Amino acid sequence: MRYLPKSPAERELMLGEIGVAKVDELFAPIPAEFRLTRDLAIPPQMAESEIVDWFRERAAENANGASILLGAGAYNHYRPLVIDSLISRGEWFTAYTPYQPEIAQGTLQAIFEFQTMICELTGMEVANASMYDGSTGAAEAVMMAMRVTGRGEAILARTVHPEYREVIATYAKYQGMPLSEVGFTENGRVDLAALDKAITPQTACVLIQSPNFFGTIEDVAAIADVVHAKGALLVVSIAEALSLGIVKPPVEADIVSLEAQSFGVPLSYGGPYAGVIATREKFIRQIPGRLCGQTVDRNGKRGFVLTLSTREQHIRREKATSNICTNQALVALMVNIYMDVYGKNGLRELAEQNLAKAAYARKALGAKSKVLFEGAPRFNEFVVQTKGNAEAIRKRLLDEHNIIGGLPLKKYYPELGEASLWCATELTSKAALDAAAEEVGR
Repeated sequence: MRYLPKSPAERELMLGEIGVAKVDELFAPIPAEFRLTRDLAIPPQMAESEIVDWFRERAAENANGASILLGAGAYNHYRPLVIDSLISRGEWFTAYTPYQPEIAQGTLQAIFEFQTMICELTGMEVANASMYDGSTGAAEAVMMAMRVTGRGEAILARTVHPEYREVIATYAKYQGMPLSEVGFTENGRVDLAALDKAITPQTACVLIQSPNFFGTIEDVAAIADVVHAKGALLVVSIAEALSLGIVKPPVEADIVSLEAQSFGVPLSYGGPYAGVIATREKFIRQIPGRLCGQTVDRNGKRGFVLTLSTREQHIRREKATSNICTNQALVALMVNIYMDVYGKNGLRELAEQNLAKAAYARKALGAKSKVLFEGAPRFNEFVVQTKGNAEAIRKRLLDEHNIIGGLPLKKYYPELGEASLWCATELTSKAALDAAAEEVGR
């Protein structure tokens, strides 16, 4: 009766307290023609054991064991079982938020260590306690560059994830911030000559992605030289965090925006994920979201607190650095545990596996079709152009082979024709890649 207080005696007690004889009297003010006089058209109640059986039957209807050759911002990596075991421990629980440090030391320490590892990973000096995801993180990074420079425009590379660009455009629309785009060359990298011409005295920042949406690793140092020569800031977005296990971090950037989903966060139909912003210490006052710092209490013991911004700062609307006033603490904790479990050497080994799988996949599919943007380094994604319809190939792979194929790109890049974006991770099997290659060549 604790959770379902609906016994006849309890109902009579409640009705007596409010001074009516029966439930129908409560609805007397509602005209009769608008009252429902029958039972709701819903299935009858079930016992707990029946509910469990029902969900098992529904789960059995799912397509299990599909091979995933799709990336495009959400990556199929192995999740160590220890993650789900540890995130449920009581050390991470807090009655409200980390603004109450006396009861949130576990959460605050996790955030502090998360920030530290993100800095080591990205080559930056400070990192925040996480944003909603990579797309909002990229948008917040652009807004941050506006505040730092006092300029009001931004340039986005067309090699940035198309949906990230859509999110940024939504932010910019209501900030009155003009956006422009710069194209890419035949090797799938930012067109440096076009970028140099596009930057104006009003350009606050240039946003690039590396590895970019085509899987190509941008020449961050060369782009930084062009951007900094014009007094603008360089923002680097990273959608595939695991690439940093082997790819040189973008230390030439001023702000790094990272989607951390690859680090132990399940695909979960697209979220929730954890975005991160890391930057140089001189910009720390303009970083959005929360920051956790280390201190000592009056007894000299180490402790952790939120620092440099108050709770109220995040709800001051136009005066706030950001209107994202929370962080993805639970998801960031998954990322934290993942990085701890693998360590530096483990992340590098895992990245090497992804690199090797992608090289095999590119060779297998390239024998049956045309691989675009060759001649530039890449991580675990690549673009294939087929003679047949890309969407039809994707459907056949799923229907006949239980393989989730590459993402057709015609919606985002019509100039590429029947092209699709493919991904190979440590979980991709040789059999799936061989089957995909045969289907692409049909």
